[in-house]
Amino acid sequence: MDNLKGAKRIVVKVGTSTLTYETGKANIRRIRKLVEVLSDLKNSGMQIVLVTSGAIGIGVGKLGLSAKPKDTPGRQAAATVGQCELMFMYDKLFAEFGHITGQLLVTKLDFENEERKNNLSNSFNKLFEYGAVPVVNENDAVAVDEIVFGDNDNLSAIVANLINADGLIILSDIDGLFSGNPKTDDNAVLIPVVEKITEEIETLAGGAGSNRGTGGMITKIHAAKVAGSAGIPTAIINGSNPEDIYRLIEGRQTGTFFRPESREE
Repeated sequence: MDNLKGAKRIVVKVGTSTLTYETGKANIRRIRKLVEVLSDLKNSGMQIVLVTSGAIGIGVGKLGLSAKPKDTPGRQAAATVGQCELMFMYDKLFAEFGHITGQLLVTKLDFENEERKNNLSNSFNKLFEYGAVPVVNENDAVAVDEIVFGDNDNLSAIVANLINADGLIILSDIDGLFSGNPKTDDNAVLIPVVEKITEEIETLAGGAGSNRGTGGMITKIHAAKVAGSAGIPTAIINGSNPEDIYRLIEGRQTGTFFRPESREE
């Protein structure tokens, strides 16, 4: 399988660079299109979880700061402002298409502590039962070094595992994994399918993220590895056109598809 055709429950992760402009302000047109696509898929009977970054970035833009604060309290404060704005937009836009959202702000402790993990799993199951769209983000306002995921790519894979998802879709600012750096290597080509994540693959993915995001391709590869170890396939595609998600669901080649390990019966 080189696509997500037939998937019934998927996790979609969207990053700050996809959600915002270089100014730090929200890319409303793209957010609206993403919500429209996810709402349409939900109408078809799929269960959708949206793992979203962007709280700090949008908070920085709304506060009129010239750059992301370097100190932890500054980033936490920006996150509280941005999270309000982000959820307001998601709630409003999903409602326009007839869907309800539920916000889950989490830290690593919520997955490492068995009681918290069970409570979180129960929350997801009830949200699905009620027909709501879970919108997940790291709780940046309280997260400190020892309880942070570091990036929402990793978080999306852990969430996919928790809810036993059929697939993980990571929206990036690049088309997928290339044989080289497409920004500097004219001969770099897109790798459509990765059979197994090796050291060579991880080397190809080396490099930092954008000035607005926290990850980069390497964090997405690590997420694919985490999801794959749980038998969950991952696709990394360019988030500039959210309608490309349809291509995956319809079984057409899009971005880079990471084959998972076989699930145990």
